[in-house]
Amino acid sequence: MGVIYILLWVFMISILYTYIMYPLILQFFSFFIKDKEAIYIEFNNLPTVTLFITAYNEELYVNQKVLNSNNLNYPKEKISQMWVTDGSTDKTNELLHNYSEVQVLFEPTRNGKIHAMNRGMQFVDSDIVVFSDGNTLLGKDTLLEIANLFQNKKVGCIAGEKRIQLKNKEDAASSGEGIYWKYESWVKHLDAKVGSTIGAAGELFAIRTELFQEVENDTILDDFIISLRIAMKGYKVDYSPKAYAVEKASASVSEEMKRKVRIAAGSIQAMVRLRQLLNPFKFGLLSIQYISHKVFRWIVAPVCLCLLFIASTILVLQLGLISANLYTVIWWIQVAFYIVVFIGYILKNNNTKWKFLFVPYYFFMANYAMWLGFFKYIRGKQSVNWERAKRAQ
Repeated sequence: MGVIYILLWVFMISILYTYIMYPLILQFFSFFIKDKEAIYIEFNNLPTVTLFITAYNEELYVNQKVLNSNNLNYPKEKISQMWVTDGSTDKTNELLHNYSEVQVLFEPTRNGKIHAMNRGMQFVDSDIVVFSDGNTLLGKDTLLEIANLFQNKKVGCIAGEKRIQLKNKEDAASSGEGIYWKYESWVKHLDAKVGSTIGAAGELFAIRTELFQEVENDTILDDFIISLRIAMKGYKVDYSPKAYAVEKASASVSEEMKRKVRIAAGSIQAMVRLRQLLNPFKFGLLSIQYISHKVFRWIVAPVCLCLLFIASTILVLQLGLISANLYTVIWWIQVAFYIVVFIGYILKNNNTKWKFLFVPYYFFMANYAMWLGFFKYIRGKQSVNWERAKRAQ
């Protein structure tokens, strides 16, 4: 039984480290790092930028996306808009051809997002390339914020903030997604302040064009692989909450789950391809941040959540369900957590102002998706073609 006690504490500390202790450690060290004073470039001296969008059947969003791009606070003569629309069969291309300022690259064959990125990047000649999705809208000063951060020659990539557009009353998918991204944005900001942000979100990230290297055409998480490989070259991946993209929440839990499983499969693939980054003797702080922020979430936390409940259940069966000891309390806390998860499942399609009810459910769903994504990747069942989750209207 002594081994069970030890394992229980190992499992519990691993979970706490992943979601609470690591961000608090970053917060502690960030207190000793002064924020650099922002120095803004004169408007006439700003670098050239390409807004790069890979799109598949995005006819519902084309007009608002182009209008949003045209209204960004940046010199118009220094912005290029490039859409790669391989495989699109709806009116995406037809609508885009109404805008003379947009360059459209189209092939009838759909080979996946990263293939489209690799193909399109051959035609980019700007100083900076900003990647975003067709269904996301950028903050008005986003490009200015990105350009100013790139004044630091050590910065090779900038991760923008993803914001979820919420209503007054939300279901499980939108509430959970919105709260998750607020938490994730906080951790990304701390990561960047201490070292480098670990991974960028495809909704908005920017790189120095000269640093782009073709990525394997079967890559699932192109944004993550591109940004981390730039970091592995010794460049900083910075983060700016002032450069942001707004996206509507997933239309339902099932749609959000579909997205999560794909990301989970891509996470396992990324860990295999970035296995050198697991060596802190070679990459130092970057490895520590990568392991703490991502690997623990992908592998350690989902496994430890299961094993913690098993270990605590074994101990409780030995000690008694109503015995007054710490291990029984730990077991009952887990039982209460899973009861709230079940309540969240029952109410998942209901709108409510009590968003906190959905946090445990979303947390459980994200970890369950990691298991599903892991087995999907192992079986080679995850397609490289992006199947976008339906968004709330």
